[in-house]
Order: sequence, then C-alpha cells, then structure tokens
Amino acid sequence: MKNFLKKKFLVPLLAIGLFLTGTAFQSDFFEIAKQIEIFTTMFKEVNMNYVDETNPGDLMDTAIKSMLKDLDPYTVFFNEQDVEASRINNTGDYTGIGASVKTLKDKLVIIEPYKDYPADQAGLKAGDEIIKVEDITVASFKENAGDLLRGAPGSKVNVTYIRQGKTNTATITRQEVEVGAVPLYDMIDENTGYIALSKFTRTASRETGNALKELKAEGAKSIVLDLRGNPGGLLLEAVNIVNLFVEKGQLVVTTKSKVDKYNKTYYTQNQPIDLEIPLVVLIDEGSASASEIVSGSLQDLDRAVVVGVRSFGKGLVQRPKQLTYGTQIKVTISRYYTPSGRCIQALDYWNRDKDGNAVRVKQDNFNEFKTKNGRSVFDGGGIQPDIVIEDAKPSTITKAIVGGDYIFNFATNYYYNNSVDDLMSFKFSDSDFKDFKNYLKTTNFDFKTKTENQLSELMVIAKSEGLDETLENDYSKLISSLKSYKTQAVDENKSQLTSLLENEIIKRYFYREGLHKYYLTHNNEIKKAVEVLSDANTYKSYLN
Repeated sequence: MKNFLKKKFLVPLLAIGLFLTGTAFQSDFFEIAKQIEIFTTMFKEVNMNYVDETNPGDLMDTAIKSMLKDLDPYTVFFNEQDVEASRINNTGDYTGIGASVKTLKDKLVIIEPYKDYPADQAGLKAGDEIIKVEDITVASFKENAGDLLRGAPGSKVNVTYIRQGKTNTATITRQEVEVGAVPLYDMIDENTGYIALSKFTRTASRETGNALKELKAEGAKSIVLDLRGNPGGLLLEAVNIVNLFVEKGQLVVTTKSKVDKYNKTYYTQNQPIDLEIPLVVLIDEGSASASEIVSGSLQDLDRAVVVGVRSFGKGLVQRPKQLTYGTQIKVTISRYYTPSGRCIQALDYWNRDKDGNAVRVKQDNFNEFKTKNGRSVFDGGGIQPDIVIEDAKPSTITKAIVGGDYIFNFATNYYYNNSVDDLMSFKFSDSDFKDFKNYLKTTNFDFKTKTENQLSELMVIAKSEGLDETLENDYSKLISSLKSYKTQAVDENKSQLTSLLENEIIKRYFYREGLHKYYLTHNNEIKKAVEVLSDANTYKSYLN
C-alpha cells in the first residue's frame, strides 16, 4: 500500500510539473485539473477494486509511457535508475565494470569492453553473455539487470558468463570509469590532423580543443573532425566546439518554443583556437542532435566542408524537469535552428500516418536557406553533406544484417578462430566474406522488405474483393523477383558489409582506439577528406 501511495500521485505531479513550466498552460488550467482528478480517482478505484492483485507501479509505468509516446520519442519519464543512467551519458563517468553492455531479458551481452578498465582486466570479451551476477540469475531479475554490475569503487562482483557455449566465471573489481569524448586524435599524414569525437559530454569541448592544439603543435595544417555515430549530448558543448573554429560573438544556434523563456540564442563566448585552418567534418546517419548543430553551423558559416551521408535529422531540444521521489521527465521544449535559419528535424511526430507512425518530411517540402557565402542549404531532413559518399549509406539489407546482430556475432566467432597480429595490414578477404555468406545461410538469415509487406497487404485486400485469383500469377512473379534480389543483395553490398565486418573485428583485437587508427589509412570518407584538404582550390570551391 505504501508503494501505491508513493506512485498514485506521480501522474498528477508529472502534469503539474509540465503545467508550471510556462504561461502557455495557464489557459488550460481547468482542463488539466479536471483530467488529473479523473485519473487519480480512476487509478485508486482500479487498484482497490480490481478482481486480482494489481501492481500500482507497473500500472503507472504503463500509463505514463502510453501518454508520452503520443508526443515524440524524446519526451520520456525517468525513474531513479534512469536518472543515474542519464547522468552517466552526459558526464561520461560512472562506477562499474568499464564496458558497453546490452541488456536482454535473460542475459547481459558485453558489446565492447573498454581498454584497461575492469571488465577488460578481468578477461571479459565482446560477445560474452553474462547469465548470473553473484547469486542473481539475470533471467529472473525483474528490474534493469545492468544495474547489478554497478557498485562502490573497489568493490568486487562475481559474474557467470557463457563464451562460445562454455560457462565461465570472473571476478571484476569495480572502479570509477570515465569514458572520454575523444577516443583518438592523431596525424593522418604530415599535414592533416584527425579528431574523433564520440559524444558531447561535459568535457567534449575541452578534449577537442586540447586535441586540436596538440595536432597543430605536431604540424597539422588542416583538420578532419569525425562526428560519425555521435548521437549528440550537451548543447553548450556543441556551441563551444564550433567556437574552436569561429570568432567570438558568432551565432551558432537558436531555439524556438511556444514558451517564451525557452526562446534562446546561443553565441560563441570564447576566443577561437584557429579561424583559418581548413576543416572537414564527417557525418553519417548516426550523427544526431549536437552533432548536427556542429556540422550544420560550420556548414552555414562556410567554415567547413561536410563529407559523408545525410545525418539523422533531430532538430528538437529537450530539458529535464525534476519530479518527486528522485524521478524526472525529459520533455521536448523547443526546436533548434542553425545560423541560416533552418530546422533539420526529419520526422514529423505531429502529423502521423494512418498507422500512427511519424512520417519523414518530404523533400518537396524542404525550404531553401543560404549560407554565409550564399550557398543553398535546406531544412527538413538532417544535414546534407557537401560531398556525399554513397557507399557509406546503409542499404536495406545492410540495416537488416546489422539490426539482427549478424555482423556482431560473426565477429565474435571470427575472433576465436583467427589471429590478427598487425592492425594496419588487416584485411577482410574474399574467403572471409564467403564464410560470412555461409554463416548467414546457416543462421537462416532473411529479411522482409517494405515492398513485400505492401504486396502482402495488397493481396489481403484483393482477397476481400475477390481479386486474389486474378492477381495471383503477377503476385507470384513479383515475390520471385524479390527473392532473387535478396539472394544477390549480399554480394551487391559486399563493399559496405566488408567495411562493417572489418570495423567490428578490429575492435575485438585492438579496441576502439585501434579502429580509429585503422580508419586513418583505410576509410573511404577519411580518404576523401584528405583529398579535399590537400588541394586549397578544391577546398575553397566547395565553400564558395
């Protein structure tokens, strides 16, 4: 009953918290109060009178999530554990085992152990499946099983894990773990420096600035800033990173909201490190939010050439709001706009399709804006690179293979059956790729295309209208053609799949630091960046 009383006021407090965030809600006061009262009385009656025992916490969790999912995926509720996880994401430090871990319903899978941190020191490898933490079986643990690995610095935790079908145990000594925002910076050649920025934590701009200074001291006359796979983070850190390359007092980003106090402009506040050094920014579909602020602002200001594929397209700004009992809500408060005035939000959550799914902003509805030098740029669909690397855009089959963990699992098997001694000479051979195709066959890999789904729906409608026999022959031909396409698709995407396999395998032997070092001489986007930077006229032509 105590838990019930604790939870019963959570939605009212959630709504009141939202109500108090701005004057925009004042005119709706009666409606908000009315709905709160209806929900509170209904929640009490259900919990007190339902025929079977109810769990108030679970019911409330469902109610909150169902309410918020109608808004957008970024407006979310955080329980106490979620609040801590969010803090870790923004600061980059926590007390634990020093590994990226994927939580499944019956196991914890080690995705990536960080070099020289506790999990690595204890001998854990990517692909290890933790099934028990101390005496607690992961499959029977009802909360977030990942929390079992956290604890006080210096404390020990015993884990039971499966590796290649064999059960093993390990003792891990927890420690303070600080994950750097810049996993690698180095010279690509005698003139070009490289900085990989993996997330926008509170130390991101300091780490990036220090890397830039050291590379310049080593002779760098141009810079490649790699934001691929960077999901974003702290907005002010994005502004500060842009500030490294542009003058003090420059507008970087504007946020606009229906609540006046959230309408803000963000200008650079510091003296830059270098206003002139040629700069290429790398982005991909995993570059989002703060990554798009940096790449979009530098593009708008004609301060950098952007290379890669179109970014994710997240133009929404969130802010955490404290609730009761150590909980929070992170709520979308505004949209952000780059210096040229464009919002690059790609998905429209407020005008959904008939199935309730957010739809992408159509290219016909993109609006044109101008950069500082008068170049045309567009809103509505992420940051479009100045130079597009077509092979870097994941195909349908590549997404299916990655999403099904086939590359990850194949890399795990590869690691235990092959030795790789030299990082820079490693190459995933044709024979290796043949083994990968056989692996896909043995695991019965298949994927449904959107076309197949649409055709299936079409035949259901045709049957209801008595047209299925008329269309059956044509339908069979189309399905046969699609099967042939899928059979050939793996070979047609060999280059892209090989690159992803190389990346995953290299991390197994040489960690993430080794992967970024491998990129310096083997990655197509970096090669293109160096090509552009090596010719001043070519570089300037993209900015004019």
